[in-house]
Amino acid sequence: MTNSSDPVQDSTSSAAAAALHTVSFTLNGAPRKLQVAAGESLLSALRERCGLISMKDGCSPQGQCGCCVVKVNGQGVASCAMPAAKVAGKTVVTNEGLAAHERTLIARCFVATGGVQCGFCIPGFVARTSALLARNPHPTRAQITKQLGIHLCRCTGYVKILDAIELAAKVKRGEVPLPDGLPPLGRQRDRHGEGATRPAAAVGRRVPKYRGEAYALGDEPYVADMSVDNLLHGAVRLSDHPRARVIRIDTSKAMALPGVVRIATWQDVRGTRRYGLIEQDWASFIAEGETTCMVGDVLAAVAAVDRRTAREAAALIEVTYQVLTPVTDAELAMAEDAPQVHPDRKNLLSMTKYERGDVHAAFKNSAHVVRETFRTQTIEHLFMEPESCLAVPQAGGKLKVYSQGQGVYDDRRQLCRALDMSDSDVTVTLVNNGGAFGGKEDMSIQVQTSLLALLTQRPVKLTISRDESIRIHPKRHPIVMQYAMACDERGKLTALQTRMVADTGAYASVGAKVVERAAGHACGAYYVPNAKVEGYCVYTNNPPNGAMRGFGVNQSAFAVEQLLDMLGEKVGLDPYQMRELNLLREGQRFGPGQKLEHCDGLLRTLAAVKEQYYGAKVAGIACGIKNVGIGNGMIDVGRARIDVLAGGKLRLNHGMTEMGQGLHTVAIQMMCETAGLPYSSAIETAVCTDHDLDCGMTTASRATVLVGNAVIDAAKKLKQELDTVGGDLKKLAGKQYRGEFLCDWTVKPGAAGHNDNPVTHLSFGFATQLVIADEKTGKIVKVVAAHDVGRAINPTLCEGQIEGSVHMGLGYALSEELQLEGGFPVNTSMRKIGVLRAHETPEIEVLLLEEAEPMGPFGARGIGEIGLVPTAAAVAAALYKFDGERRTVLPMRNNYEKKKRV
Repeated sequence: MTNSSDPVQDSTSSAAAAALHTVSFTLNGAPRKLQVAAGESLLSALRERCGLISMKDGCSPQGQCGCCVVKVNGQGVASCAMPAAKVAGKTVVTNEGLAAHERTLIARCFVATGGVQCGFCIPGFVARTSALLARNPHPTRAQITKQLGIHLCRCTGYVKILDAIELAAKVKRGEVPLPDGLPPLGRQRDRHGEGATRPAAAVGRRVPKYRGEAYALGDEPYVADMSVDNLLHGAVRLSDHPRARVIRIDTSKAMALPGVVRIATWQDVRGTRRYGLIEQDWASFIAEGETTCMVGDVLAAVAAVDRRTAREAAALIEVTYQVLTPVTDAELAMAEDAPQVHPDRKNLLSMTKYERGDVHAAFKNSAHVVRETFRTQTIEHLFMEPESCLAVPQAGGKLKVYSQGQGVYDDRRQLCRALDMSDSDVTVTLVNNGGAFGGKEDMSIQVQTSLLALLTQRPVKLTISRDESIRIHPKRHPIVMQYAMACDERGKLTALQTRMVADTGAYASVGAKVVERAAGHACGAYYVPNAKVEGYCVYTNNPPNGAMRGFGVNQSAFAVEQLLDMLGEKVGLDPYQMRELNLLREGQRFGPGQKLEHCDGLLRTLAAVKEQYYGAKVAGIACGIKNVGIGNGMIDVGRARIDVLAGGKLRLNHGMTEMGQGLHTVAIQMMCETAGLPYSSAIETAVCTDHDLDCGMTTASRATVLVGNAVIDAAKKLKQELDTVGGDLKKLAGKQYRGEFLCDWTVKPGAAGHNDNPVTHLSFGFATQLVIADEKTGKIVKVVAAHDVGRAINPTLCEGQIEGSVHMGLGYALSEELQLEGGFPVNTSMRKIGVLRAHETPEIEVLLLEEAEPMGPFGARGIGEIGLVPTAAAVAAALYKFDGERRTVLPMRNNYEKKKRV
């Protein structure tokens, strides 16, 4: 049912107004009197009543991520956990209030070292840095690390954040100069003419991250920071049960709350209520009479004059259920008599199968065979920025949506289905997001926000809480893998067989593709002449599982790397020798059958860690291969457009998401390199569906390769005309140059037998990782990550991506897990999820190797995911070396804590 009322004024509801009281304090150097509600946090007061945005809301009211840190009487404080009333008589300083020279100093240091990726958490680190250096001008790295205990960063692995704070201390002490901001790269002599000059190379240089200083200080707005006139705030009412028939949804009490403008339910959806990236199975609203699939299902959405009122109203919506027993075990869900998660489809979402050679005969004739079952866990992305959306009605019935999703064109397609609108009526603009790692590919609250905006004909912003985020968005798939692997008497691999069963949770998301990828990489980075692989993706009533960094390959790598070590023990070869013997060579077949080319970098990554491996007393080693591009029969496309603006400025438009990986920066670098232009602040970037540059999802480590090639195509056209006007951009004002790169030649793994040389993927990334443990405690003390990156377009950003991947891989290996019971998350506390903090993260050393990839722009390979692939297996190998215990279940915390917790 749906209720509505006459519009009310944008003011705090009368009930809330009665509870307001005045707090007097000093804010950014000026006296301030502020009316705050009982129990209101300092973060809420600063953001919603003072209009400040530098402090970000990552977890309120948990106080466990550090994104919202401000200075209170000179001390760094998590403002989401501090009641606003407690600052009475105190001095509060946010990043907006720091002295101009201090803002510049700290921000430039963070940008210079690469300490800014998505940027959402960094303003909290900046505030902490200001407080720390005021108290201790000469901090050691250990002291800095200890001070960051409250802070979480999901992007960087902390390495470059620590570098930034050390640099800031040195600059403040006058020991080193302040890093440059964004200078032109200078010019160098042209070999084609004596005395002639050309812009210095942009590709391969450590140029500053695009808008990095603004992100570091918190000045660059995310969706939750945006505001427009006449704005309403949204909230959602989620299901109380993972599987229950909804009898009645009663919104009457919620509608009676002062300040509520509109409540939407399934009855208000104009178009199709179900959407999805592949399968149209995800309900925007559950209707009366239908059965919920998970505790993240939306039953109703509220629009009110402020967020507090909207959330209060959502909690007042009463729902009557017939509670049913949830299906939570993927293996049991495949049984014929299992209850169906979706009434119109079986619980088995997909199967991936392929076979090469005579597997049965190969196992029978092999000298050594090992068998083992491996189990991996559900992992929460824990991107620092919770999901948020802003929808603004436009004249003529049109709609503008500001999204933080990983694919604005896919957002638009799904929105148009739900809203029964045409593509031309909906514009989706990307607002650079605060981390994603695959978790923002699927829609979250875009449909509900847009529907409320259309129903009220007012702008609506809906930002969900951390608890709601964890309930709603897809996670990393837990997979049970039964493996067998064989070799001959010399240690050469002969055969592999595996059966994988993955729990995809309540909705399909991209689960079928994740299992396809896990199965496709079932042989790892090794040549196996005979292979039989089966992968099953299964619906349950658990929270959905979908894309997450590594996309199924981390799971299979955890298994195959350990099996290789087990076989090596039987043969008498150590782990390094076993890998050197079996790593893929030029012309050998990767998993489903593709003959590899240009893979010498794989052996080079192994050789790069040899000395440290043999020099460590307790160490583990693992190799990784990861596809670049979606492949498997799907088309990969990159599109870009360069606009020449007035005054000689440039705007670079493309169709993929900047989410901290530095795509905007490297795209500009490649444009400048190709067009012969200096890297300059006179360049901006934009991603919007109005630009007609659909590239699909930003996933599969493909953005640099696809967008980069498209940018080069466009920049060549720009250069051609630029040369005709003597290099004067102003003379080309108003011109546009489009570029495109298309890969349409790959095939699915199951089709491999129909082609002598099936190409399943555009290209691959290669890595070897070494994990060193303390010989007395087993504590992980160092990770060495050797990666063939093809070409490091920006070495600083490239290193940062790998460091962040390694950090995420360490959490995956040792401590991270979203524990579930009966379809419910056991705990949504950020601390309980197990992400490693700065003081828990070992030293990370990155070795960048460059074996040019012919399909890559300037030879670059995609590197966003490969850093996770070998990590868990290398950790398991190091711990085995420490105590002789094989670990086949992730996370390894349960076994490892018996010895010594990392």
